[in-house]
Amino acid sequence: MTQHESEAVDMVLVGAGIMSATLAVLIKELDPAINLEIVELQESGAIESSNPWNNAGTGHAGLCELNYTPELADGSIDTKKAITINTQFEVSKQFWAYLAGREGFGSAQAFINAVPHLSFVSGAKGVAYLKKRHAALSQHHAFADMAYSEERSTLAEWMPLMMPGRSPDEQIAATRSENGTDVNFGALTNQLLQYLAARPGVKVTYNQRVTGLQRMGSGWRVEVKNTRSGGTRHIDAGFVFLGAGGGALPLLQMSGIPEGKGFGGFPVSGQWLRCDNPEVVRQHQAKVYSQAEVGAPPMSVPHLDTRVVDGKKSLLFGPYAGFSTKFLRHGSLLDLPLSVRPSNLGPMLAVARDNMDLTRYLIKEVMQSMDQRLATLRKFYPEARAEDWRLEVAGQRVQIIKKDPKKGGILQFGTELVSASDGSIAALLGASPGASVTVSIMLNLLERCFPDKTASAAWSQKLAEIFPAREKQLETDPQVYREVSEASDRKLGLQG
Repeated sequence: MTQHESEAVDMVLVGAGIMSATLAVLIKELDPAINLEIVELQESGAIESSNPWNNAGTGHAGLCELNYTPELADGSIDTKKAITINTQFEVSKQFWAYLAGREGFGSAQAFINAVPHLSFVSGAKGVAYLKKRHAALSQHHAFADMAYSEERSTLAEWMPLMMPGRSPDEQIAATRSENGTDVNFGALTNQLLQYLAARPGVKVTYNQRVTGLQRMGSGWRVEVKNTRSGGTRHIDAGFVFLGAGGGALPLLQMSGIPEGKGFGGFPVSGQWLRCDNPEVVRQHQAKVYSQAEVGAPPMSVPHLDTRVVDGKKSLLFGPYAGFSTKFLRHGSLLDLPLSVRPSNLGPMLAVARDNMDLTRYLIKEVMQSMDQRLATLRKFYPEARAEDWRLEVAGQRVQIIKKDPKKGGILQFGTELVSASDGSIAALLGASPGASVTVSIMLNLLERCFPDKTASAAWSQKLAEIFPAREKQLETDPQVYREVSEASDRKLGLQG
């Protein structure tokens, strides 16, 4: 193909991670005739954020994450975010359960396992908060089975690794939800990509860097460079999705759409302590989350997790935050400086001014020694031995900086879907709880970018087959929630 020739497809999806893979499968289920190409910078899928060692693997459902249930000024607990994330995760489970019954998708047990989710606190203030949180959440049917205890004997059953060596005077409490999960998003992504590869009209190409995005009529011309051969080609597409994790912001800027102006990125790197000693690992069957330190960002909430990767169990503790100017783990140190534009300079400077405590926190984290990291671990697991743990580098997370009328700019923890007014291009920015709620985010994208098609009889019928109940119904109807959740659990092998 010469430099000026171009291929034509209906859609180009940038990045072969959980987001693009989910969107591509959804679209092909809804309209098998659609032609699409996924272009990926690395040599295979799920190398960056979706890789199982680059994230916590928590099936985020609001069961244990205390930052999703803040205490309000009047002392009450705000449960809205936890309920929203819980129902979104149930929507993800419905999609995976549907696929588990499809030929060529593979086994659900390869990527999802039942692991109880616990919240653990210490000190009088922490215990009072957790008790209030449990009382508020357990009124909602999604959390009705959550158990609370301050009894040492019960806590020793729930988290046997964490109790020995603890001072008898320490005030502690925990909640436990048996319906928690550990998800290997790397394995899930690769199963989605393999399932796609067998479909006609799907092309997944690797070692492809997007070097240009240009408006072409009602669609886009995507310039792609092969990082191995150096060759360049053009793909003309009616729709483009930028699902490249930390790499999505520079691509959104490249598109020049007005909706993308003013966004900046604040990259935060992470590290874990990892234990593979089977003697230690078998004593902990849970994901145990606690409270972030004062001044620490929400994504630094410490947790001690059972991880199941390729059938083998390990423990992860962390995350220990760090700072790098790269937007991707395999990115460039120039990523952050090159993302600065006249339109986002104001918001970025405002965030720098208002988040000095975060900057100090990150510097402190980067400077930590192994002994200091182990001291943090011992607040969870008092008898932890240094020789059982090693440092594991996690993925990069690019938190969103956006314009704010009052402050000039704010740092937003979470995900943001940005799309052009004509629905021809969309980008996903941000981080957690991203992967767990991918399906809801992608359904939102379809409704926003393809309103006529999602409203059509053909798509509506297929969506109703895949999703027996959507978020709003799951939130308000206890019986439907229970029936749909149990059906998904059966198909995913999560029961018993």
